[in-house]
Amino acid sequence: MILSCSSLSKSYLSQDVLKDVTFKMEDHDKLAIIGVNGAGKSTLLHILTGEESYDSGSLSIAKQVKIGYLSQEHAFDLDKSIYETLEEPFAQLMGIERRLRELENQMANSTHLDEIMHEYDALSAQFDAANGYEMESQIKGVLNGLGFPEEMWSSPMRILSGGQKTRIGLGQLLLRKPDLLLLDEPTNHLDLASIEWLETYLKNYPKALIVVSHDRYFVDQVTNSIMEIEHGKSTIYNCHYSEYARIKKHNRDVELKHYLNNQKEIKRMQQSIDTLKSYGREKQVKRAESKEKALAKMEHLDRPEALPQSIRIAFDPEVVSGFDVLKVTDLAMAFDHPLFDGISFEIKRGDKAALLGPNGIGKTTMFHLILHDYTPTHGKIKIGVKVMIGYYDQEQTSLDMSKTIFDEISDTYPRMTNTEIRNICATFLFKGEDVFKTIGDLSGGEKGRVILIKLLLNKANFLILDEPTNHLDIQSEEVLEDALLDFPGTILFISHDRYFINKIATKVIEMTPHGAHTYEGDYDYYMAHKHPIIEEKKDKPVTITKREIDRKTKNRIKKLEEGISALEDTISEKEALLNEEEIINDYEKYNALNDEIEKLNTQLEALMEEWENLQE
Repeated sequence: MILSCSSLSKSYLSQDVLKDVTFKMEDHDKLAIIGVNGAGKSTLLHILTGEESYDSGSLSIAKQVKIGYLSQEHAFDLDKSIYETLEEPFAQLMGIERRLRELENQMANSTHLDEIMHEYDALSAQFDAANGYEMESQIKGVLNGLGFPEEMWSSPMRILSGGQKTRIGLGQLLLRKPDLLLLDEPTNHLDLASIEWLETYLKNYPKALIVVSHDRYFVDQVTNSIMEIEHGKSTIYNCHYSEYARIKKHNRDVELKHYLNNQKEIKRMQQSIDTLKSYGREKQVKRAESKEKALAKMEHLDRPEALPQSIRIAFDPEVVSGFDVLKVTDLAMAFDHPLFDGISFEIKRGDKAALLGPNGIGKTTMFHLILHDYTPTHGKIKIGVKVMIGYYDQEQTSLDMSKTIFDEISDTYPRMTNTEIRNICATFLFKGEDVFKTIGDLSGGEKGRVILIKLLLNKANFLILDEPTNHLDIQSEEVLEDALLDFPGTILFISHDRYFINKIATKVIEMTPHGAHTYEGDYDYYMAHKHPIIEEKKDKPVTITKREIDRKTKNRIKKLEEGISALEDTISEKEALLNEEEIINDYEKYNALNDEIEKLNTQLEALMEEWENLQE
């Protein structure tokens, strides 16, 4: 046990933030803390680090435990290089290394060789025990993993952006290897490659971890238990996030069902009592009194605490599009320099396709080309019959920042009545006077909700969504996911949210600088089957389907089984020869045949291993 927390509470200005938080950590536990914005997740981390006090309850942290916390504020020496800054966690080891070099120089000329060797041996053992020889490779591994190319390592810290400095702070923290690692939204400022590297690093992290993150896929990958903070109280789920989401929904449904059944039974008994009393006869009155006693003893369930308010939406297309929704052929685009070329893919009615690719490849530019905002330098884009496009713009440029929410909706859809506008705004949590807020004064998440209102009213059958989950909390993301899953039209979307991609996508299109690969499956399928980039004919998109993979696998298994059967027959025949008198009496022939059988057995084992792997 490295940490124990019991009935912890914290309030600000008589406003309860944490009411009853109870959990414990052992030395290899990996815990995710989840909850809506404002639930108290970051407050709890500050309490664990000692930055904030708590009002009541108890918190016990083992004396030897070193806690590492990724703070948003970093006190870096801005004149140091990036590499030197990552060396700071190894200051003590580097001091030992310098002393070892000094002792090595003294060995040649000193008359006190025994004393020098004694100190040298002791320091060498200390350096080795602390993995000092891996220091350089660890620093380089973290720098590469967090997306800092080697040509940047000698650059001074002062040239870095705020997000890059946060990544350096994360790198320092990982290299310090604290006993308990506290990470608050660690995937902010990381691209997909860096997030995947961090996942691998944390999965193999040999000590304890507490993480607060809105990235559900990340949480699923690196933690093995969930603590939900809801209405100030904590609940522990000893499982991954995916299983938690299923359990949570099931528990809520059961809780609500029991409450409604309980209310129904109370109402039925009360009506029966009232009816018996209305008769006014002694016998019926006594029965009513008996039932009242039974009702008083009956368990009265409390109404389940309401879910925090969230968006509830359903996209409803006005018309059904043709089967062929979008065809992109040999598309190329360049501004000051080439962005991409040879991009070809197709979108059919009902597809929910994720457009993936590294930052800067031109994914958003691709959307603008589809919307005819730009003209491609080469290639064709064909929009299908009766296709009505609705666009979600992550840059939110489709909004007029000087207008109120009400005017933005009214000017776009002038036929809507005031009541209709207020009702749709209320659905998206803009109630009462909120509708007269100026869009420029809204948060990123609130602006995103205004775009969703306009998208909903558009009645489009082809939704083009650029990072639609940005600025949304987990519950709002889940409501949006449910709406998109129920959407009967077609979707093409860009997202860095891999959980969202996995849940929505039926197809993944991976953009590269010189072509596009299409995978007929979700994100996990794409990750399992993505191939190295191969130069293909530019007018022929590469499509890797599950059916093709399955067919190839079955063909290979069939060939392996035929090869295994033939080898087993050959080995049996050879082994039978070993018993023949001619072979037994000839030492050289016997050994040669034995060697041949051993080679055949080695081949058989290799085939068997491949066969077993394919079966799995």
